[in-house]
Amino acid sequence: MEPAPDIAWATLTSGSSGSPRIVLRTAASWGDSFAAVARYLEAGAGDAVLLPAPPAASLTLFSLAHALEAGPRPLFAADPHSRSHATSLHGTPQALRAVLDSGAGSRLRAALVGGSHLDPALRHRAEAAGIRVTAYYGAAELSFVAVDEGDGLRAFPGVELSVRNGELWVRSPFTAAGYAGATSPLRRDGEWATVGDRAELVDGRLRLLRRADDAILSASATIVPEEVEAVLRSVPGVRDAIVFGLPHPTVGALVAAFVELDDDLALELRRAARERLAPAHRPRRWFAGELPRTASGKPARAEAARRALAGEVPRLAI
Repeated sequence: MEPAPDIAWATLTSGSSGSPRIVLRTAASWGDSFAAVARYLEAGAGDAVLLPAPPAASLTLFSLAHALEAGPRPLFAADPHSRSHATSLHGTPQALRAVLDSGAGSRLRAALVGGSHLDPALRHRAEAAGIRVTAYYGAAELSFVAVDEGDGLRAFPGVELSVRNGELWVRSPFTAAGYAGATSPLRRDGEWATVGDRAELVDGRLRLLRRADDAILSASATIVPEEVEAVLRSVPGVRDAIVFGLPHPTVGALVAAFVELDDDLALELRRAARERLAPAHRPRRWFAGELPRTASGKPARAEAARRALAGEVPRLAI
């Protein structure tokens, strides 16, 4: 397709569930959110924001665009000098944990964290170090959708949320123009748009249930991975978890879990699954190790399933 004349940016989706796509954006679709982002980062033109993502990532290009419009100066986490001079961080939970582990973030006063689940223990650890943490949900196609300052996800400033038949729709000035040469999961209804994420709205707070195409069909049950992942992450010592379906000839798919652990937690995981998950939702195959992640640090569901099927990660006897 021929890009529209007002297209200013082309970014890549994360590819966490498959091949990345090229997303096309106008300058305004990012620029209109700069003021709100600056408040969350507590940063202006005289400050520096630490970016763990690679240059081609949407998050990084957003920060470069922000810098061109008097936003904070971007620094890259791969440079130890950068880690010691940044006043804020914009990245994934994995990036925040890496900075805290390195002890190099002593000047950080704010972190804007998205891309995957933020462990409450990690939030508390950062806040104890004097870092104000704002988590957010967004998508490459929608940009910022909702933010969580510690009391649940609420609509990002300027965004309206609606849940229709369990699917999240947004009305937002930040939505992308479309894609370059790819089938689009972005659907529109007038000023509203969706990428298919399942969600609930309760008292103005957003609860995400992943995309509909991530659902696992096992026998007669439909399992939403996010619901199982939330239970597994609640077990002390579980750093992160990915839940996916493994093909099975008779039931369609088996629920499988790939967990990143601080220690041997087989007994605790077995107890949590038995006590807190319905039988159909309990993982039947368990794998342990360092979670595969995209270049920007998001858990890579498709790669986790591939490694499990290929026998590249150890099985847990649970």
